[in-house]
Amino acid sequence: MRGSVIKTLGLGIGGSVLAASVMIYPKTAFQASLNGLNLWWDVVFPSLLPFFIMSELLIGFGVVHFIGVLFEPLMRPLFKVPGAGGFVWAMGLSSGFPAGAKLTARLWQQQQLTTTEAERLVSFTNCSNPLFIFGAIAVGFFQNPAVGIVLAVCHYGGNILVGFSMRFYKGTEKASSETKQGRKSGLFTAFQKMHESRLNDGRPIGKLLGDAVQSSVQTLLMIGGFLILFSVLSSILERLHVTRGISYALDQMLNLLSIPNEISFPLMTGIFEITLGSKLSSMADVSLLVQCTAVSFILAFSGLSVQAQVASILSETDIRFKPFLTARFLHAVYASILCVFLFPYLYSPNSSAAKETMGSAGIEGLPLSGLWDSFLAASSYITLFTLLSYIFIMHIRYSDETSRRF
Repeated sequence: MRGSVIKTLGLGIGGSVLAASVMIYPKTAFQASLNGLNLWWDVVFPSLLPFFIMSELLIGFGVVHFIGVLFEPLMRPLFKVPGAGGFVWAMGLSSGFPAGAKLTARLWQQQQLTTTEAERLVSFTNCSNPLFIFGAIAVGFFQNPAVGIVLAVCHYGGNILVGFSMRFYKGTEKASSETKQGRKSGLFTAFQKMHESRLNDGRPIGKLLGDAVQSSVQTLLMIGGFLILFSVLSSILERLHVTRGISYALDQMLNLLSIPNEISFPLMTGIFEITLGSKLSSMADVSLLVQCTAVSFILAFSGLSVQAQVASILSETDIRFKPFLTARFLHAVYASILCVFLFPYLYSPNSSAAKETMGSAGIEGLPLSGLWDSFLAASSYITLFTLLSYIFIMHIRYSDETSRRF
């Protein structure tokens, strides 16, 4: 009872201080809010939307059941999750945060996963997408594509190690009945499962597509809200010198590990928001190895903004957030250690020489740079078109429901 009262008091004081700080520093809050909105509008929304819609369609078509049967011999021994987890893993890797959590919650709601299996699966299927690692960080921040190889191997390799570790989480619990059936099935049974799933769904393609767009946009609107909120929170805490104070305490810990203090503030910022922390790490006056290790830690930990998004998605299920949070610490440690040991083998000195030869010409000639620039150029139109489509679909459905009532 006393702990509950203290928690209520702490939340009330914290919320009041934050609200007062926004009123005291309105320009800082507005600029931070605008930065978060630009990030969501130009990058997050158009990059995640196709994968969210596609995953909803594949679930409706029964493809997840097909993949679940075929991937059962791989996913069960390695990660102790059903074969359908292979679909979530692939989509999470290709689309980035927080697609793994959304799809895991979706499969749990369809009873394709037990709660424990879902807690294992969500722990290692949330990761940064390759376009962000290679395009935004390696080319955009470091101006060195070779860094992308180092970050990608450490990030995804650390995720696999997290999956191995989480297979021991509640290891004595029995597998789901769906999983036991899938162990004895082959290609024909996989197709049969897919066909049965599509028939059981029963929605026509038009309805399925509308539901996919509606569900995806609602999730992305929630993600946008968290991005803006944590962008403002990070800027306000920096303005109040809270971030600097915590980074000073972090300096003492880094000294024990013989890590330069110059990286403490970028690390502290990355704990709140991935993009800004990665950018500051790439600008820190330390060696490239330390910069890459810091970015690997930041990407693996995911930032409080992404973790809040995952917590919001999981709140609609019985899936607990604590295993996911534990896995993020594990991922951060694994990715950092991998970076320290693999950096001399993955990063070629020739790539740094190539970086120097670019000089003032910049990175415009790099294929990845062109891909990233093309994506950013089209992203605003994708976001605008999708939001208009979402409004149109909601209007049609609201009109239909109103006509049925009267």
